[in-house]
Amino acid sequence: MHLILASSSPRRSALLATVGIIPDLIIAPDIDETPLVKERPHKYAERMAYNKMIAVKDSYKGDIILTADTVVAKGRRILPKAESDSDFYDCMKLLSGGRHQVYTAISVCDKEGKIKVKTIKTTVKVSKLSKHNIESFKKTMEWQSKAGGYALQGFFGQFIEFISGSYSGIIGLPICETVKLLQQKGYDSVTLGTEVL
Repeated sequence: MHLILASSSPRRSALLATVGIIPDLIIAPDIDETPLVKERPHKYAERMAYNKMIAVKDSYKGDIILTADTVVAKGRRILPKAESDSDFYDCMKLLSGGRHQVYTAISVCDKEGKIKVKTIKTTVKVSKLSKHNIESFKKTMEWQSKAGGYALQGFFGQFIEFISGSYSGIIGLPICETVKLLQQKGYDSVTLGTEVL
């Protein structure tokens, strides 16, 4: 039995490594990520994580498979993965001076092919961003291809005033819930990291 991480995100594999979990194989599912009309953010995250699983699970029968999807939302609005300047400025306008939500759905398939999906919600408060703040952040290019146009662990972290929920969930994988779900699905090679004396 192997652990398959079906995600192209280096942040997810890095988060797993912090608790001693090293996937035997990392693959990138190819699915349509277009939101449905009026689809709520948490439902979208769940559907993406599930669809990623469906796309790969038949190729790895007998293994444990993990997929995930992270969505940044303002109310019912799903913020894009910022690819253009226009995306970037739209995201900054929506995030500045208010609270938004980050939903990360995790999906685990056990060796019998049974799938479980769980979604973790985190609320994030961003300080009021000045034009100088925005332009300084833009120059870092850290926002490119990031959901909502930012990465918590980078330059943008200085603008985060408040987090309620999972810190690692914002980065891309709620570690506590992921480890529990893997254990429930029979993955028993989880270490507790390096012992501190």
